[in-house]
Amino acid sequence: MTAFAPNSFEYEGCRLAYDVEGSGPPVIFIQGVGVHGRGWAPQIEGLRSRFTCLCFDNRGMARSQPAARPISVEQMAADALALMDRERWESAHLVGHSLGGPIAMQMALDHPARVRSLSLLCTVARGADATRLSWRLLSVGLRSRIGPRAARRRAFLELVMPPGSVTRSGAAQAASELAELFGHDLADQPEIAMPQLRALRRFDATSRLSHLASIPTLVVSAAHDPIAPPRFGRALADGVPGAKFVEIEDASHGLPIQHAARVNGVLRDHVEAVEAGRSLGRPAEVF
Repeated sequence: MTAFAPNSFEYEGCRLAYDVEGSGPPVIFIQGVGVHGRGWAPQIEGLRSRFTCLCFDNRGMARSQPAARPISVEQMAADALALMDRERWESAHLVGHSLGGPIAMQMALDHPARVRSLSLLCTVARGADATRLSWRLLSVGLRSRIGPRAARRRAFLELVMPPGSVTRSGAAQAASELAELFGHDLADQPEIAMPQLRALRRFDATSRLSHLASIPTLVVSAAHDPIAPPRFGRALADGVPGAKFVEIEDASHGLPIQHAARVNGVLRDHVEAVEAGRSLGRPAEVF
C-alpha cells in the first residue's frame, strides 16, 4: 500500500486533506460517493513513477472536515481547483471515478485552460442516470443498508464487483480488503454519502459536452456496472468530440480496484499521448 504523506489546508470552511506521490506531469484523482481519496492507491502505486499523483478526500468525507457548505458538484469542483492552486499547478490531468467524473467535467467546463486531459471512469454525463431506481439497484441498495452486517457487506459487493467474482465464502475477505480502500466498513455508509448522491442527481452536462472538444477525453466503462452501465459511457463519449471510449469486460463499478493494472495502462497511455502532443506544441491526438 502506498505510504501517503497527508497535507491539508483551509478552504471555504473545510480543511481539505490530500496526498501527493511521485514525479512527472500532474494528475489529480477525484473519488466517488462515500469513498476517501486513498481509494486511488492501486492507481497511485502503478503510476507514481511517471506522474505526480494527487488524491484527496472530498469535502465532508474522512479527513476533509467539516463539510461546512451545501454539497454540490460545483463546490467539489471548486475544492479540486483550490488544490491545484495550493500546489501551484497551472494545469493538470483529471481522472474521475463515478461522482468524480462530473466533478472533473465541471472543472473542465468552468476552467478549460486548467485541464490538460480528462479520464472519466464508470460515470455519466447526467447524474440522474446513475441515481435512477432500477429494480436491481433498489434491491441491492436496500440490502446494503438493512439487515445483519455481513449481509449488508455482501450486498454492497454486488454493487461494485461483477457477478460470480466473489463467492459467499470469500465475501468476508473481499469486504475487508475493500474497506481499507473505501475508508469505511462496507456495512456502513458515511453520512456525507446521501448529500453526495443528491449533488450527483442534480448534475447534467449533456447539453454542454461539446464544450469539451478542446480537451482530450477518455471514457472507460465496465461491462457489468449497474450504476453507470456502458450505454451511458458511450453516450458521454459520443457527446464529447474526439473522445475515446473503452469498455472493459468482467468488470463492474469497482473497476479501478479489480482491474487496476489494465486501468493504469489505459490511463498511462492517454496521459502520455497528451503530454507528447504538448511537447510538440499541438493538441494530442485522441484515438
